[in-house]
Amino acid sequence: MKVLVKTNNIVLLSWLRALLKSEMIKTYILDNHASILEGSTSAIQRRLVVDEIDYESAKQILADAGEGQHLE
Repeated sequence: MKVLVKTNNIVLLSWLRALLKSEMIKTYILDNHASILEGSTSAIQRRLVVDEIDYESAKQILADAGEGQHLE
């Protein structure tokens, strides 16, 4: 697994996951529960990760969609 994006913006995460899913790339969200437990402090960011084999393709898809600034 490789991290693509770290953020607390759940709308952004949802958009990025949908974008990658449309290209048949499976995504995972790590630290979701820990982030929720921390409440509004935003101390723990959620991580959007993909399998290593899909990492370069996923980066290119996000960059092509104008979302490259969010990449880790």
